[in-house]
Parts: sequence; C-alpha cells; structure tokens
Amino acid sequence: MRMDQKPQPPSHGLAACPNPECAEPVDPRDRYCGACGYDLSATVEPPGGQDRPTMPIAAPVWPEAPPRDPGSLSTLTQHPGELPGTDSGGRDLPTVPVRTDGPVAAPEPSAASAPVAAPAPSAPPTPAPTPEAGPEPVPPSGETVRGGGDFELAAPDPRAAVRVDPATAAPGADPGEPAEGTCVACRAGRVDGDGYCENCGHAQPRERDHMERELGTVAAVSDRGLRHHRNEDSFALTETSLPDGRPATVAIVCDGVSSAHRPDEASAAAARAAGAVIGEALPRGTHPQQAMHEAIVAAAEAVTALARTGGDGADAPPGGNSPACTIVGSVVTDGLLVVGWVGDSRAYWVPDDRTAPAARLTEDDSWAAQMVKAGLMNEAQAYADERAHAITGWLGADAYELEPHTAAFKPDRPGVVVVCTDGLWNYAEAAEAMAGALPADAALRPLHAARVLVGHALDGGGHDNITVALTPFTPPPAGAGSS
Repeated sequence: MRMDQKPQPPSHGLAACPNPECAEPVDPRDRYCGACGYDLSATVEPPGGQDRPTMPIAAPVWPEAPPRDPGSLSTLTQHPGELPGTDSGGRDLPTVPVRTDGPVAAPEPSAASAPVAAPAPSAPPTPAPTPEAGPEPVPPSGETVRGGGDFELAAPDPRAAVRVDPATAAPGADPGEPAEGTCVACRAGRVDGDGYCENCGHAQPRERDHMERELGTVAAVSDRGLRHHRNEDSFALTETSLPDGRPATVAIVCDGVSSAHRPDEASAAAARAAGAVIGEALPRGTHPQQAMHEAIVAAAEAVTALARTGGDGADAPPGGNSPACTIVGSVVTDGLLVVGWVGDSRAYWVPDDRTAPAARLTEDDSWAAQMVKAGLMNEAQAYADERAHAITGWLGADAYELEPHTAAFKPDRPGVVVVCTDGLWNYAEAAEAMAGALPADAALRPLHAARVLVGHALDGGGHDNITVALTPFTPPPAGAGSS
C-alpha cells in the first residue's frame, strides 16, 4: 500500500487551550498547545467503550427472506426495515462489475492501498519508513505455515506443487501436506540445513512467505507474491457452532498498509483478534452480523495497541506512521451469509451455477470509490487515476473514526464466498472475472481453488501480497427457514 497523501489529524474544534491555567489561542489542527503542551486531541476522543457503530445493532431476530426476483441473489439483514442488499450504512451494495467498459489502462498495481484523507488535490508522497529488523511476527492462530529458514528469495509457486501419493504418505498424515523437512516446491526432496531442497534445489520460504490452511469446508492461501520482500497479509479461519449446534464457518483476511509502521504485525494482530472474538461470540447466541461488527472493533483495538509499543515490546518511538491494515471477513451459517469490512479488501459471491450472476458484496473504502460515489468521476476515470487504490478507511491509531461495514445475505442457491486482498482482485476486479478465475469445483475443493486463484494473480504479475479464503455456501432445503 503506498501513501500518496498523508492523513491530516481531525480538527479538535478548539479556539483556545482548554487548560484553565493557559487558555492560549490554538489552531484547530494543532495536536498540542504550543504554550503549555496540553494534549488537544484528548478533548475529541470518544468516551471509553464507544465504537461509533454505523448502525444500531438490534436483537438477533432472523426473519424469512423477502420477496425477490427468482434470478437475483436474495439478500437480507436482520433488520426487517432495512432494504435488501445494503450495507450497514444503508448504501446499496454493487451487484455489477466495477468497470463496465472493459479494462482501463492504469499504473502498475501497488503493493497495497494507502490510507488517505478525504478527497483533496494531490499532495507530495510521504516516503515509506524503512522496515525495522526484529523477530518475525507469529502468524494468526490456526494458520499452517510452510517451510522455515530465513531467506529473501521468492517463495515457491503454489501451482507447481505436487500432491503426495496417499499410498506413500506417513500413517495419519494429511496427504495434501508435505512431511516435516520436505520441500514445499517438489514435495519430494529433503531440506538440508541451509534451507535448500536436496532434490530440486529450491530455497525454502520464510514462515509467512507462503501459508495454506484447510479447516473443514473453508480454506485459505496467502503468498508473498513476486515483487515483495515479505508477506504483509494475514488470515484466520474458524469453525464453530451456534447454541443449538448448527455449524458456523468464519474466514478473516487482513492486508497490512505497507507504508505504515510494522504492517505485517498489524495484519496478524487484526486477523487473530477478529477470529477469536467472532469464534467466541457465535456460540453465545450473538447474531452473526453483530458478531462481525464486534470482531472488527476488536481487530481495530488490537492494531491500535501496536502503536503504543515498538517491535521489541519497548515503547514506540515518536514519529512515523502507526501500524495499519484493512480487513474483510465472512460468516456462513444456517443459510445466512454475513460479510464485514473496512478498507479495500473484498468479498465476492460466485454461484456454483455459472450461468447465474456473480456479485461483489463489499464496497471499497477507497479514493476511486469515493470519487464515483460523489459523482466527480465515472468509473473509468477514477480507476485510471494513480490515486485510485488509496484507501479512505483502515484499522489503526491514525484512522479518523472506525466505521465497520456489515451486510447479511440469504442466497437461494449454492455457491462459494471469496474473501481476498487487492493482491488478488487487482487481477480479477469484476465479479464476472473472479467467477471466471475460480475453478468450477471450488465448493468441493476449496484449498485447490484458493491455490488456483493465487496462481492467477502470480500469472498476472504478482505485484502485491496475495491472500484469499474460500467458503462454500449451501442454502437450507426448500421450505426450511432459519429461526
């Protein structure tokens, strides 16, 4: 993510220092009083416990789906008065490709989108801080990490991986996973002490260069890509159940802001926190949409907490950009599909019947989306601009105000939910393009399909880190409604 425009601090609205012993005139954008050093930003912080939700969360009542066109995607939030197919702010969700006039020539996709302030004339770019050395962050809970070592060479291409013959696999071993000390590229050779395969000579990746996990019906793959020295994406998968025993599947994907401080730690902390909170909330009977909202708030708090400490646990040095990341997540349970997001990581719906339309379920917090929404540019103009992927919403201490977006849907047919970072959707932006890249048997082999999507991004250039999680969705039997 590049930072084309440095966010400006929000105005505190004060004309004079609130310190009764000072009362010195101050500028609305000052952070501290120039006379006494009083922290002016403290006067505009919300009271403890307030997360400023974009909508009230009502009691978890799950009504039946409203009347709909048989050929459309049936959508519904738990609020009967809210229009189908809107996010938690009441905005219509896009059900058509972002671009309808074909690909638009645009600058090479950036590492990820950078947070910016409200639309304004272009400002000089802020140089990205030099990544600090330190221990490699621990991946989110539950992730399966491939390989070891400490090498800067490119990670193996997941498309070249060869599955182990189940007949030769060790008893009890997962046939899709290489044995301990086995090369992640050829899955046959032994890795020597220097971190190279004795069979194919491939250098083994660092622990976060390439990560894969399959948990029941949900699977995720995260890859460093071909241009970055490290992977700043992260994910968390959870399988849990509702109080009555009905299963629920959760996928969380986060994308670190590269131009911010410690982006890899930010994405890992956010994914870990969100996955833990939503995994605990659902069994208590919390409605999935409310649980998603709470998970995003917890993720934001986890990223904000990183700003108070350095990478080694010491107090963070003054200056620099606070850790930041985007987030997108999905919950699939009992015929209900819930998504939540902040930033420009996305969720897509792809039906198993590819003659039915696919849909994008999220709306980017980005400069281009804001320009189109305001009517200042059409989609072709906005996405051709070099500022197109600069984000206007993110998790972190520098974010103006946390506004989690959530939406709930009740599809009437089986399909697959795709949640991903822009490292993938930059190469399959329209819903139809994402559906075209997704294998037809994705619902039956989600891990294989996730690898194929990562390969699609690598084929396109792999300019950014790539992370995708896939969850199959099965509607309830005809005549069976959710309670």
